[in-house]
Amino acid sequence: MLDVTRLTVLVAVARHGSVTAAARALHYAQPSVSHHLARLETETGSRLLQRVGRGVRLTEAGRLLADRAEEILGRLAAAETELAELTGLRSGRVRLAAFPSALGTFVPVAAAGFVAAHPGVDLRFTEAEPPEALRLLRNGEVEVAVVFDHLDGVPDPGGLRVEPLFDEPAHLVAPAGWAGDGLADHRDRPWIGGCERCRARLSAACAAEGFTPDIRFMTDDYVAVQALVAAGMGVTTLPALALAAHRNSRVRVAPLPGPGRRISVAVLGEPPDPPGTAAVLDHLRTAARNLSAGL
Repeated sequence: MLDVTRLTVLVAVARHGSVTAAARALHYAQPSVSHHLARLETETGSRLLQRVGRGVRLTEAGRLLADRAEEILGRLAAAETELAELTGLRSGRVRLAAFPSALGTFVPVAAAGFVAAHPGVDLRFTEAEPPEALRLLRNGEVEVAVVFDHLDGVPDPGGLRVEPLFDEPAHLVAPAGWAGDGLADHRDRPWIGGCERCRARLSAACAAEGFTPDIRFMTDDYVAVQALVAAGMGVTTLPALALAAHRNSRVRVAPLPGPGRRISVAVLGEPPDPPGTAAVLDHLRTAARNLSAGL
C-alpha cells in the first residue's frame, strides 16, 4: 500500500519543480522530502526522479504516479470534506417513523427544531404503527422509530435500543349527554374500538370491570372516533396524545385510572449513534418532555 504522505511529497515536487520548492510548500525540511522520495522509489520499485544539473525532473514513471496521486489526494480531500459535513450535520439524511397521534403532536415540534438547527440535513417522515415502525427500523428503512406500548414493554426488541420518553394516561370519551366517568358506567352502551391491539386492551380493561364491551364500530382514526362519539354512536377510550392532537368540542372526556401507554423512541444498535440520529433523538426528547408536562 502506497503511503499517502509520500504521494503528497511527489505531487508537490511535480507542481513546484524542485525538492527545495516542494519542501518550502509543505513546510518540511529538505532532507525529509528527499527521504520520502527515496522510500517511495523503494516501495514502487521504479525510478521516479532524475537529476538534471542541480535540480530534478520526473521520469515517465514519476509523472504517471504523480498524476494518479493527484487524483487520489483529490478524492481523499473530497471524502474528508463530506465526512466533516456529515459529522457537523451540514448534510446527510435521517428517516423517522411514528404513529399518527405522535405525528399530530410532539414529532412536528421536534422536526421543526431539528430543521432549524441543521437545515442541510434531509429529514423524512413515515406514518407507521409500532409493529410496522419497528420492522422498518430493523430493515434499515428508517433510522428512528417513535412507538408506544401499554406499559408492558416493547415485545421482542431484538437488537433495538428502546428509550422511554413519557407515559400518557388514557381517557374515557363519551357523548356530552351520557353520564358516567368509568368504563362500567357504560357497560350497556355501544362501543367504538381502534386497532387490533387497542381493542384487545379495551376488552381486557372492560373484563376487569366485569363486562364485555359491545364494539360496533372500528377505526384507527381518532378524528373519526370522536365524530362517532359526538354523534351518539358509542363510547370509547383514547390516549392523551390523540386528544391533544384533536379534541372534538361535542364529546366529554374523563381520565381513567391505571396505566395508559408508554411512548418510546427506538433506534438500531448501541451508542454512539450517527450524528443525525443523535440530533433527532435530542429534539424528540425535548419536545416530548415539554408536551408531557401538560398532559
